Amino acid sequence: MGTQSAGPLVVGVDSSTQSTKALVVDAATGAVIARGQAPHTVGGDGKESDPAQWWRALGEALAQCGDAARQASAVSVGGQQHGLVTLDAAGEPVRPALLWNDVRPAPQSERLIAELGGARAWAERVGSVPGPAFTVAKWAWLREHEPAAAAATAAVRLPHDYLTQRLTGESVTDRGDASGTGWWASSTGAYDPEILEHVGLSPEALPRVALPGEAAGAVHAGDLPLPHGALVAAGTGDNMAAALGLGLRPGQPVLSLGTSGTVYAVSTHRPADPTGTVAGFADARGDWLPLACTLNCTLAVDRVAALLGREREAVEGGGEVVMLPFLDGERTPNLPGASGLVHGLRHDTTAGQLLQAAYDGAVFALLQALDRVLDADAAPDTPLLLIGGGAKGRAWRETVRRMSGRPVVVPEAQELVALGAAAQAAGLLLEEDPAAVARRWGTARGAEYEAQPRDGATWDRLAATLADGGALLRR
Repeated sequence: MGTQSAGPLVVGVDSSTQSTKALVVDAATGAVIARGQAPHTVGGDGKESDPAQWWRALGEALAQCGDAARQASAVSVGGQQHGLVTLDAAGEPVRPALLWNDVRPAPQSERLIAELGGARAWAERVGSVPGPAFTVAKWAWLREHEPAAAAATAAVRLPHDYLTQRLTGESVTDRGDASGTGWWASSTGAYDPEILEHVGLSPEALPRVALPGEAAGAVHAGDLPLPHGALVAAGTGDNMAAALGLGLRPGQPVLSLGTSGTVYAVSTHRPADPTGTVAGFADARGDWLPLACTLNCTLAVDRVAALLGREREAVEGGGEVVMLPFLDGERTPNLPGASGLVHGLRHDTTAGQLLQAAYDGAVFALLQALDRVLDADAAPDTPLLLIGGGAKGRAWRETVRRMSGRPVVVPEAQELVALGAAAQAAGLLLEEDPAAVARRWGTARGAEYEAQPRDGATWDRLAATLADGGALLRR
């Protein structure tokens, strides 16, 4: 790309479910000097990936960045949360990683919650009620269904830890990603020995948890186009990296529209939601990142559009049809066995109204969760930062405005997870707060849309349908 840089260069990596992205960023200005991307495959009975392909994809993405990557002074990896990476004594994967969106551990999740004191006890101790996504439920599933694989496991890693370890040779994680395991307790800021003993996992099998701002090590892997000895930050989970990438201050709400939908905000209060709606994650800096995630977001709405034979933007207002687009089961609200539900169809219902109802249902689930994510003292008129693939869509944006009653800002910056990882690398290099680095880069700037009156009628219809449809949704 040949852009001149003002400061040292850093690399931010986003290792997601579908692909690995790498950005080479000027640490002084935030200018993206080079970028690369390589795909992953997801297969298996649930949702599984071979960790070795993440490493290959990282190498391909960095190679696409050309010389810029070879001049980087620091690197950080943001990765998909919760995934269970099992390594043998030689450090090789025992089996493909179980990914966050694999819902097979639902029975183990329910059992673990019951066995260790119930939802409230888990929330107070760990910060979250461990749903099927959480690593602890995946490990329990593995022990039950593949005992030989569990027995062969000498080390357990999260996806970003696995990549950091291959980069540095060091076994390190961070508090942000560790807070999504179910065995790191937010109440103590450490691994929980009783939970580990209960699930038959040795603390020796886990990486050390780096403090915010602490390095994981230096690049020692010779087979990547990165300078030997470049600093490597501890990395973090993708949501924590995106929060860093936006330079979030406490009380600023984020709504992310992707394959899954997420709502989160940075908080100075340790969250402990006994309903399990809000995951009480730690952030990558020393604060907290209460977050709720829905499984059905852009893919579900696109599927409804395809069924109706319409473009995804071809929505129409009016009518009273209601849709809960829970095509994949749902995590928020917690209805793992649910399917999509349509109520209120009439002779005069149009396809465009039905498609709008799918948007309304997806946004409703996210905004309902946002009410729990935000602290009581958060201002009700703070703009919603709208990010993710869906943020580009007019129908998504207008639905969020109508259903939330808040002003909306759509940041211009794309690839926020990789940018946040780059901000973490820059913070390490420059000995600065990475969120302050991102604010200096101006990553949250973008198009602003003013508040409009909240659509209470649609909200009430959705709430009533969710309540009345409980038996069908739990079937």
